[in-house]
Amino acid sequence: MAKRGKANIDIKNKRASFEYEFLETLIAGIVLTGTEIKSIREGKASLPDAYCYFVGNELFVKNLHIAEYWWGNIDNHNPRRDRKLLLNRKELNKLLRKYKEKGLTIVATRLFIDENGYAKLEIALARGRKAYDKRENIKEKDLRREMERK
Repeated sequence: MAKRGKANIDIKNKRASFEYEFLETLIAGIVLTGTEIKSIREGKASLPDAYCYFVGNELFVKNLHIAEYWWGNIDNHNPRRDRKLLLNRKELNKLLRKYKEKGLTIVATRLFIDENGYAKLEIALARGRKAYDKRENIKEKDLRREMERK
């Protein structure tokens, strides 16, 4: 029998770190169906457009694309359906208070399988960057690369 935590899946949202400034990060569980977790374990997920929103006091992720499972049948999942995130009440209330501030959003930064074999989503409370901030960020990265070469 295979170990549950054997899958070494780590899918990152590289675009989010460029577009947003992260203020706080949390790790949340995701409510998935059987074919969704199988697809994630094959690495067939992407999250460049994924963001989170509140419905009442519950947090959902939108635009998290999990490809249909190849061996799935007619009961296969919808690839872009909204999925509920699992956080404890204290974290949800804190996040909801900060989310209501002007200009803040919650973005998905990383999807991974933890050591117990469960799919987890790292989310970040973020503020959008302006165009000049992005240019400064690119300059800093270029300077760092040049310094490391020397």
